[in-house]
Amino acid sequence: MVSFIARRILVSILILIAASFIMYVLAANSGDPLQDLRNSTSPNRQALIDARVNAQHLDVIPPLRWGIWLAGAAKCVIPFANQCDLGTTFTNQPVTVLVPQAVGSTLQLVTLALILAVVLGIALGMITALRQYSGFDYSVTFISFFLFSLPSFLMAVLLKVFIALGFNNFLADPVIGPVALIVIGVIVGAVMQLIIGGPWRRRLYLFLGIGAATALILWYMSATNWFLKPSLGPVVIIVLCAAIAYLVTLIIAGVRNRRAMLTAGIAALLAVISYFSLQWLFDISSIGTIVFLGLATIAIGIIVGWLVGGYDRGMNMRIGALVAFLSAGVVLVDRFMQSWNQYVNDVSGRPIATVGAQTPGLTGDVWIQGLDTFTHLMLPTISLLLITFAGYTRYSRSGMLEVLNQDYVRTARAKGLPERTVIVRHAFRNMLIPLATLVATDVGALLGGAVITETVFAISGMGHLFISGLYRTDVNPVMGYFVVIAITAIVFNFLADLAYAALDPRVRTH
Repeated sequence: MVSFIARRILVSILILIAASFIMYVLAANSGDPLQDLRNSTSPNRQALIDARVNAQHLDVIPPLRWGIWLAGAAKCVIPFANQCDLGTTFTNQPVTVLVPQAVGSTLQLVTLALILAVVLGIALGMITALRQYSGFDYSVTFISFFLFSLPSFLMAVLLKVFIALGFNNFLADPVIGPVALIVIGVIVGAVMQLIIGGPWRRRLYLFLGIGAATALILWYMSATNWFLKPSLGPVVIIVLCAAIAYLVTLIIAGVRNRRAMLTAGIAALLAVISYFSLQWLFDISSIGTIVFLGLATIAIGIIVGWLVGGYDRGMNMRIGALVAFLSAGVVLVDRFMQSWNQYVNDVSGRPIATVGAQTPGLTGDVWIQGLDTFTHLMLPTISLLLITFAGYTRYSRSGMLEVLNQDYVRTARAKGLPERTVIVRHAFRNMLIPLATLVATDVGALLGGAVITETVFAISGMGHLFISGLYRTDVNPVMGYFVVIAITAIVFNFLADLAYAALDPRVRTH
């Protein structure tokens, strides 16, 4: 393992140096770095040109200028020296200051999109593989290819028009008419019967029942002005926590495992109790308080699983932690919803933002600030999610179909193991092996490739840093962008190699 890591580090350093040389030379020769000053009518134009030439070493040919840049960048690897130098921009801003700010904005944008894309893509891919050639399989396949083919700028514009502007206008008079209720009920009922499947009689009952329930719920929300003063309430929170406990146990252990069900039930019950007992603490909370409560929630779930014990104590601890975390998330969402009405009033009744990462001049507690961040990042996150998750759906579907045809899966079924055990413990793990490479590639691509999305939604992230630097032939911010993306790609590809060894015992890192 040590020799493998040493070889990978050495090769990565050599690749990084060679790639940085190519990137620097290409960026330096992409345009005239003095073009804006040459077109200037300022009386001290020549002095400004001379100052930029001296500051950016523009009188040195690009290959030698790269050597000057590399000498400064090499100081970044010296620990505790605080001498990292990636140069300055044309406006004399240090790149080492701009890059962390840009990375922070982009991470806010892409992290949730990537997590949701992986989770939803893998889940839908597995379901379509298990229900191959069904109506649900064909529908997901069609939607995946349709979303994958949409240009990212078109997706962003459509979200702006139909979600941001449409929902903001709807909030001026949040009443859903009878025709809209019927149409929405029909659509939801049709989609759900397609997902659940079964004989035509069962599908008809599902269509009518789910469609009517959807229309009734929306009518109630409209009649009670829920869209302006939303809240889950105790009943919905209890139902959701119970559903989370049941589903997590069903997927991981099976509902016949009494100890697992007991662990999940206790964790969900503790979350419901916290909803009633911690409201006073939520009113004075900060980011630190929420993080502490989140860690405490996971720890309590683990302790519950350990105390319940059983022959598979580790599995119960995982179930307890997951149920506690998801149930606490429901409680947290309810508290954010309680601040929605105040936030809507603070932003003049138009909460869904279309530009920027935050509302200028907005003040408030952690709940108001959290809602502001959510409403600004919601549309770009959805845009990236819809485009990205399509690939995971197709890869996970094909991977699951391939795994299900393997001999060890047929052997597991021949032994009489439950289908849930065959899928979760045998097929699922091996299906993840090719996806590890895809995730590692997408991390770097999303971190540096959300250029169009950041431009449409006016977010000053890595894409904006790269485009603005390249447009002005300002090489240093372009190289700052390159360093972050290259190191991220190298690190996550290395982690993918380690994931291979963890997922497949036949892979060895010698």
